[in-house]
Amino acid sequence: MAALIECSDLVKIYSGEGVEVQALQGLTLAVESGELTAIVGASGSGKSTLLSILTGLETPTAGRAMVAGHDLLAMTPRQRVKYRAKAVGFVWQQTARNLLPYLTATQNIAMPLAILPGSSRHRTQRVADLVELLGIGDFKDRRPAELSGGQQQRVAIAVALANEPSVLFADEPTGELDEVNSQRVFDALGAVNRDLGVTVLIVTHDEDVSSQVRRTVQIRDGRLSTEVHRSTGLDEFGAVSHHSQEFVVIDKVGRLQLPQDYVRTLGLSDLVRVELADNHAEVHPNRPEEAVE
Repeated sequence: MAALIECSDLVKIYSGEGVEVQALQGLTLAVESGELTAIVGASGSGKSTLLSILTGLETPTAGRAMVAGHDLLAMTPRQRVKYRAKAVGFVWQQTARNLLPYLTATQNIAMPLAILPGSSRHRTQRVADLVELLGIGDFKDRRPAELSGGQQQRVAIAVALANEPSVLFADEPTGELDEVNSQRVFDALGAVNRDLGVTVLIVTHDEDVSSQVRRTVQIRDGRLSTEVHRSTGLDEFGAVSHHSQEFVVIDKVGRLQLPQDYVRTLGLSDLVRVELADNHAEVHPNRPEEAVE
């Protein structure tokens, strides 16, 4: 079965004043339906560019990108607008960008539904369901200026879900919040993923957020570099135990990026020695004093 989000050899080049910057350099990524995934990376790594492409705000220079059956390279401008309105939801980092300041929380949630066909009863019920799911009933009649940053982001998540999208994208949704509100917003995203089955993709610098998802994908220099997969289970005494495992991504031509802490710890640079063992490969620093004569 095809992944809900599928990128293959994705390239994005920005040009201006005789200078070209390659933000994505053949990135490949697959996200299955129902996943809750975090994308992490340093500034300039390409993660925000990837999110802009997946949400239909930008078009890639080359490669392939599919989201919920939509070919992002083949869409016309009209199809792109429809895609953003119905197929995906989006939450900005800046709380003020997500909501109309002169509408209440409930009115903001109802606004996206006004442009779609459907009965008023359905729209009213959809708003009520989202208010309950995201726990915003106590302030549903307040305007954004009367809400805290965390409350605004929870309303913004409801707005992004109003049209029942297949995928919810969130760009640093906890970036402007304190620890308590960050956790509340993340819990809301987790509830959306768990209770509605919506696929959630979060771009974040917040290690507390990224460490709580089942899969964390790191981007370096416009490519996937590593992934961390997490799981929970019961140990021999019946207590809940948490497990995580880090994987290095190898591209089609055999290139890989070692985790930065490995590189620093081993002092790897320039040339390294690679040796094939029985069932694994070994990477060693290229130290002349260790060479065998």
